[in-house]
Amino acid sequence: MSASESEPAVRPSSPSAMEADGALTLLRDGRLEVAGRLVEATNMTLYCSVTLAGRTAACVYKPVRGERPLWDFPDGTLAAREVAAFEVSQATGWQIVPPTVYRDGPFGPGMCQLWIDTQREIDLTRLIRSRNPVVRRMAVFDAVVNNADRKGGHLLPLPTGHVYGVDHGVCFAVEDKLRTVLWQWRGKPLAREAVAVLAKLERDIESGALGRRLRELLSLAEVEATWHRVRRLINTGVHPYPSEDWPAIPWPPI
Repeated sequence: MSASESEPAVRPSSPSAMEADGALTLLRDGRLEVAGRLVEATNMTLYCSVTLAGRTAACVYKPVRGERPLWDFPDGTLAAREVAAFEVSQATGWQIVPPTVYRDGPFGPGMCQLWIDTQREIDLTRLIRSRNPVVRRMAVFDAVVNNADRKGGHLLPLPTGHVYGVDHGVCFAVEDKLRTVLWQWRGKPLAREAVAVLAKLERDIESGALGRRLRELLSLAEVEATWHRVRRLINTGVHPYPSEDWPAIPWPPI
């Protein structure tokens, strides 16, 4: 990610150097100051600094008022969907989504997410076509959250080998809308680890803290659909195939 209108005013941070709880507290309670705007983003996406108790980090702030209306998602819900994706990510233990909160800011309430400084020399085309097990986890995650927009540019590789995913505003639709560049595992048996994680998600959505949190962020129908997607993955035991009724790959793919 890069700010398009101004040079970053603060040094980018990474959850690898910041405990998740500390990052969430900083994002939720810190003083938010806008440094620039990512002009290539579809919705208003602001590059900011957030400061609390002498600690400063870079972050992305997407106010609800800057969301462009979509025909297939309710207005004003994209920020909450981004936070819901983070909650599912945390429940998997895979840390796919960077620390993300819903908070008030200079332009009203919205999503605030820790900025990730990526390893720019990595070839994203090779990464999205690879059999990388970290990327495979992301494919499972996207099937759970029904990600309608997994572009290659939404993958953020780190020098450590970890890969984060961002831009989850168009997830959790009731109808199947999975649209992704990560189809290389379609029809392949799920990894044993993924099956165990899905079993945990099923329980946690049905009667645990994750289900309660998702019901605060999404409609009841969307939470139930998420549970059914998890159950379907467990029952089939394979990565899903592309839909015959919905474009399989987002545009542009990168």
